[in-house]
Amino acid sequence: MTRRLLSLVTAFAAAATFALPASADGVLAARLGALLGQERQALDIVPDSRLSTLTALPASARTNPVSVGEGDDMMTEAFISTMSAPRGGSEWECLAQALYHEARGEALQGIFAVGEVIMNRVDSGSYPNSVCGVVHQGTGRKYACQFTWTCDGHSDAIGNRAAYARVGKVAQLLVEGSPRTLTQGSTHYHTKAVSPSWAQRFPRMATIGSHHFYKQSTRSASN
Repeated sequence: MTRRLLSLVTAFAAAATFALPASADGVLAARLGALLGQERQALDIVPDSRLSTLTALPASARTNPVSVGEGDDMMTEAFISTMSAPRGGSEWECLAQALYHEARGEALQGIFAVGEVIMNRVDSGSYPNSVCGVVHQGTGRKYACQFTWTCDGHSDAIGNRAAYARVGKVAQLLVEGSPRTLTQGSTHYHTKAVSPSWAQRFPRMATIGSHHFYKQSTRSASN
């Protein structure tokens, strides 16, 4: 069973890049669609505690060139556990859903880091100026969206309410303006299992959990 779970999670990591190029041909899109379907099914059956264990790196292999700043106190399970259940508006809901589908198997800092990228895009001027606009950019064009889970044709239903409540608290803190100290303004990320072409053009700002984080320059964004 463990080997089966590992193979499914590995397939997920190989498929999960920040955005599939719109020029991908039909055969690739069909194969990726099948793989993503397996990934979604795998995540639904793997407990989040087990997924976090499977994707975590040994302490000796973890790298994060960023020193964490004043937001440290919020990035602890102890602090999160003291928060009431979040009840936000549409912006909070969009961010919570994105964190659930993109990062719920990560340690707490990994969830915050993914959330920082979304919030950084909102502020950048090169992307939609709302959380929902950023999260759903390209949605409706299969595999041409920025977040694959929004356009892969599979259900986006929340299957693990406890995990959703946890990432929802992170979303609340970010929407309310908590310091973004982890990724130094990053606007992109990808899993360590893949190497998208844009990763060669943008400087890597941090490595947290199973993701590398990059910052797109203003000049690149305007080209």
